[in-house]
Amino acid sequence: MSKASKTDWKRLEAMPDSSIDTSEMPELSDDFFQRAELHTPPKQAVTMRLDADVLAWFKEQGQGYQTRINKLLRAYMLAQQKQHF
Repeated sequence: MSKASKTDWKRLEAMPDSSIDTSEMPELSDDFFQRAELHTPPKQAVTMRLDADVLAWFKEQGQGYQTRINKLLRAYMLAQQKQHF
């Protein structure tokens, strides 16, 4: 997950399925999953100059650092778009 969850996952895991209220969520049929498609924006390779310490910090976080940088840039883009509408 990209954001810290406020959900008490241990309590939820211990809860029996029968006590979870799903009345506001429709059941998803097998047909739904057979027709479901994942759409992700296309990626484009770029050369970007970053401060060495910034890049090092992201790389220290482990595999997927480029994806994390992209997610942060996307979040910033979306926040800026909201300000202009």
